[in-house]
Amino acid sequence: MARYTGAVCRLCRREGQKLFLKGERCYTGKCGVIKRAYAPGQHGRGRKKVSEYGLQLRAKQSTKRFYGILENQFRKYYELAEKIEGKTGEVLLALIESRLDNVVYRLGFANSRAQARQLVLHGHFSVNDIRVNIPSYLTKSSDVILFREKSRSNAGLKAIVEANASRPIPKWLEVNRDNFQAKVLSFPEREDIDFEVEETLIVELYSK
Repeated sequence: MARYTGAVCRLCRREGQKLFLKGERCYTGKCGVIKRAYAPGQHGRGRKKVSEYGLQLRAKQSTKRFYGILENQFRKYYELAEKIEGKTGEVLLALIESRLDNVVYRLGFANSRAQARQLVLHGHFSVNDIRVNIPSYLTKSSDVILFREKSRSNAGLKAIVEANASRPIPKWLEVNRDNFQAKVLSFPEREDIDFEVEETLIVELYSK
């Protein structure tokens, strides 16, 4: 499975905002966006006028990088969103937000989406009592997500859950950390998604 393996702080600096790709480090003064608040590369400090296409591209790229998705898969989510009733941009974000790896991160079961993806791949979770090791699995309302029995006794995983106990949980999710169990209450709505992006720019880009 293809995956970006370069320096992730460069991605945040390129987009000019925190994408929270390195877990706890993103909340400290060591964050690359704080230390070097300009784009990477030789011309990163230069000021450039951004075209309409440039704004659309940055909206798409920042969203892809925030959720850790590559182009082909992101395009498929867009095509799926077009077929679902509602505003395409909002449906697109909700679909991506419903991915199992993102849900695991939102629940505080992982320090970052990259770590969540790895935990899912390694088979630490079940959905409705069925082992799921596909990070892109789209959860739906009433799904019950659970750390598998063997994983609950893992000291490292316990430490992660305890460290993230204070993380706010979106209202479309419900979690019981004592039982390492969570439930999807509903399909996420736009106001439930804290990522700052103008999704209409993504729709405009793909509609050309």
